[in-house]
Amino acid sequence: MVASEQRLALLNDEPVDSAGTDLLGAGSAARQLAELLVASRASTPFTLAVDAGWGMGKSSLMQLVRAELANAPEVHTVWYNAWTSSGADALEGLIKSVLMRFDRRLLRRALHRVSEQRALLRALRALAAVVAGPLGAAGLVNELWSNLSVNSQARNEMRDAIRDLAQEWAETADYSPRRMLVVFIDDLDRCSEETVLAVCEAVKVYLDVPGLAFVIGCDRSAMGPSGLLRDLSPAGAAFMEKIFQTSYRIPVADGQGVQEYIEWCARTAGIERLLDAPLVELLAERSARNPRRIKRLVNGFVLEATLNPMWADHPPEAVLRTLLIQYFYADFYRMMTSPPGADSGDVIADFCTYRRVRTLLRAPEVVPEAERPLVNAFLKQRDLTADLLQDQRAALQSLERELPTVFPDMVTDPGFNSLLDGLLGMPRSGELVRRLREGGPALVTLPQREPDPGASGTPVQAGMYGADPGAIGHGSSTSLPPAKPFVGRTILWVDDHPENNTALAAWCRHRGATVECAQDSRTADAAIAARMPSLIISDIARGTDDRAGFLHVEALRREERYTGPVVFYTSRVTPARQETARVLGALGVAVDGDDLTRLIRRALAVPPAPRAHPSAVRPR
Repeated sequence: MVASEQRLALLNDEPVDSAGTDLLGAGSAARQLAELLVASRASTPFTLAVDAGWGMGKSSLMQLVRAELANAPEVHTVWYNAWTSSGADALEGLIKSVLMRFDRRLLRRALHRVSEQRALLRALRALAAVVAGPLGAAGLVNELWSNLSVNSQARNEMRDAIRDLAQEWAETADYSPRRMLVVFIDDLDRCSEETVLAVCEAVKVYLDVPGLAFVIGCDRSAMGPSGLLRDLSPAGAAFMEKIFQTSYRIPVADGQGVQEYIEWCARTAGIERLLDAPLVELLAERSARNPRRIKRLVNGFVLEATLNPMWADHPPEAVLRTLLIQYFYADFYRMMTSPPGADSGDVIADFCTYRRVRTLLRAPEVVPEAERPLVNAFLKQRDLTADLLQDQRAALQSLERELPTVFPDMVTDPGFNSLLDGLLGMPRSGELVRRLREGGPALVTLPQREPDPGASGTPVQAGMYGADPGAIGHGSSTSLPPAKPFVGRTILWVDDHPENNTALAAWCRHRGATVECAQDSRTADAAIAARMPSLIISDIARGTDDRAGFLHVEALRREERYTGPVVFYTSRVTPARQETARVLGALGVAVDGDDLTRLIRRALAVPPAPRAHPSAVRPR
């Protein structure tokens, strides 16, 4: 087994916090940013956004800047993770985090000033707290907050009180220059809209005072008009523009840096001998040079190779190549591991044959006689006649209409072809593919941490090792969907393998729908006669008939026994199938749980909910 051959280890997902662990060259940028912040202390208050997508190193860069600032005279720092708070709590949490950095004697003095401006009862309470003496900084901050936040009038006075306190703190340095407090706010783009606005209110309204600078880590695109804050009023949008005065966009690491990072990850995890140069290049390219994606992929390999007994008889390289296919070519992996069925066939053999036939049909010369049996047989399998070869380009176009939509792109992808050929060239590869089909690691659908500005909360595919990149939508994506949005709707699910749809059917029922299952057209007809469904979800191939679902829906439409919405659910989507579905008036052909739930919501006229659906067994 893999675990017995070599020692494997997991990588942590913590941000880099020292130059010694900086593997992607962020240290140079951190030094320059730190120097810029120190040189700009006379310009405080100001805000700097560290802008980058999910997993691209925002937290690491900010930690490195913070480490650099530790050496600057009279520069202090605060680290505040916005994701740990919600709504109004974020405003209180951020303000208190800043106040905690001030000297206790200044806090006591501020509390005295507040007590002098309050009614007698509150003054006595504040004075008692001061006289009591043993209160630490946290107690003083809590007492100060309770006096400054009792009502709207007090909140209006809060800014002045904090301004006086910050100014006094900044000017009490033992020597020049004056003090400066840099507040780092991380993970703002992972928060709900309410939390984002609360944090920004704290920054702009209460903490916009001399001596304070804010460095905010966020993906600006996720917080733009098409993202998390897409529903803001014009006034709200203008307010946000005032917050993000200046942005630094983290550049994508260069090829050499990413390669060295991957090699470091591989050494640390114990898989360096498995990653040859082509695999390193593929991993760098297909991960979009995203450090977090690279780490998750390496960790996925370690977990899969260590814990899954199906790999006991296969070398570690087989695990890695399978994982890379699943992670980067999910559509192909889904077809490769689909349960046996009328239209499943052997997608690997189909692809390899297509690759050869495509080369022959694109050649300027006529297909050689020795190759014609291969080409004719491949055409015949798809009900295409040999006389198409009179126009080889037209024959290829007709052939590609009957093949999975991903084939034409994948056949020109050198990374995929190298990956697949390497897997097929390994000992007992046929046995490996058979075992994957019978019960290999399934594609699961999980919510992710990677923001998806265009569709917050939309579930996306994850690898065999759990959630990838990703998106969690933002903090709001963890909220519950509207209670039972499908109540009163009936879904008829027609599939000769209903066990493949258990999780998705449960997802529909959890949202209030009644789901009836039929394994053939006759049973489905009886269900329709007894109760008209709101939606029909149908497979396409059943038994030996690879058009059974189409023929059934065609009959229903022709005889006007059902005219409502239809969605086809299958593991293989071809241009021909998409066209047939369109002609039949179907909403679409879904290839995975994401596609299917989107079409179900559309069919039932329910707006997208922010909660991800459960894992789906691979469809047929």
